[in-house]
Amino acid sequence: MDAEQHLAPTEAIAELVNIVAQLRDPKGGCPWDLEQTHASLIPCMLEEAHEVADAIRNSDDNHLSEELGDLLLQVVLHAQIANEEGRFNLEDIARGISAKLIRRHPHVFANAVANDSEAVRQSWESIKASEQPSAASNSPLSDRLRSKIRGQPALAGAMAISKKVANVGFEWNTINGVWEKVDEELEELKEAVEHEDQAHAQTELGDVLFTLVNVARWRGLSPEEGLAGTNERFLERFSRVEAALEGKLSGQSLAELEQLWQTAKAAIREESKAKKISNQLT
Repeated sequence: MDAEQHLAPTEAIAELVNIVAQLRDPKGGCPWDLEQTHASLIPCMLEEAHEVADAIRNSDDNHLSEELGDLLLQVVLHAQIANEEGRFNLEDIARGISAKLIRRHPHVFANAVANDSEAVRQSWESIKASEQPSAASNSPLSDRLRSKIRGQPALAGAMAISKKVANVGFEWNTINGVWEKVDEELEELKEAVEHEDQAHAQTELGDVLFTLVNVARWRGLSPEEGLAGTNERFLERFSRVEAALEGKLSGQSLAELEQLWQTAKAAIREESKAKKISNQLT
């Protein structure tokens, strides 16, 4: 990498910082950008992060580059808002994460040894724990988990909790115990729904989902990836149902919609098989 290539990212980021500052300039800036606060930007930040994940799942480099740019914009916007209030700026953010990375990778930047990723994980967790305030608590693991998951999507938070408590022995002996718990929670959900108890049904739905997350953990599956894939498959099939009806969904019988759904499902399956064979031959 030559010097010009090495400096290019710094120059590009400086340009982005200046553009965002101009958008937030009270004299001649953008009305929408000027209205934004840390709180108002939360939906945008979450949406951009999910769009980055979607681009990665679809192996679309152009889309990924664009979505990472949108996510970077959110970081710069938050830094600009904080800078205007004299709290911190993008340089503080960058220096902070750099210091954290150096501190938590002593096997790279110091003399510690870590021969595999599990050793790295254990070292990271140990260093992270040492950085936290040592206030007395009768439930330190619960306190750490509560702090860890507060900004995560619910499925990711459930997986984090499940993994951590299993590591300290709060665990079923076999996966059969997990399946029994799934059945138990599902029956409780059915009962709550049958009694039209909305609040209880909401609670039981959460219990079912949490237990299914434990199934995923036992089998090394990702609930988030699984649900994202189902969403994509559903929309691909549903779009074909819509196309077959020329967008006129109202008034169709359930039997006809089901038939179109099965037709779309079969067609997609055959197309997938044909594509796999074609890729093997090329």
